[in-house]
Amino acid sequence: MSDHEHYLDVKGLLCPLPVLKARKRLMDLEVDTVLKVDATDPASVIDFPHFCNESGHALIDHDEQDGTYSFWIRKK
Repeated sequence: MSDHEHYLDVKGLLCPLPVLKARKRLMDLEVDTVLKVDATDPASVIDFPHFCNESGHALIDHDEQDGTYSFWIRKK
């Protein structure tokens, strides 16, 4: 997946900072905008789906490559 309007790099940050920074960034975005987040914290594979489920945002895709976890989140 490569479709996104905004990008957030939280590589090197540990839980809960990646999700907190993504939540803050999503606040400033228009509804239906896609934010791509790149993280290196292995806990992010649990944290981001949980965050999206709780907040109502849609996790539309995720991927892992060479220790970087990518998440595509559509703001709701």
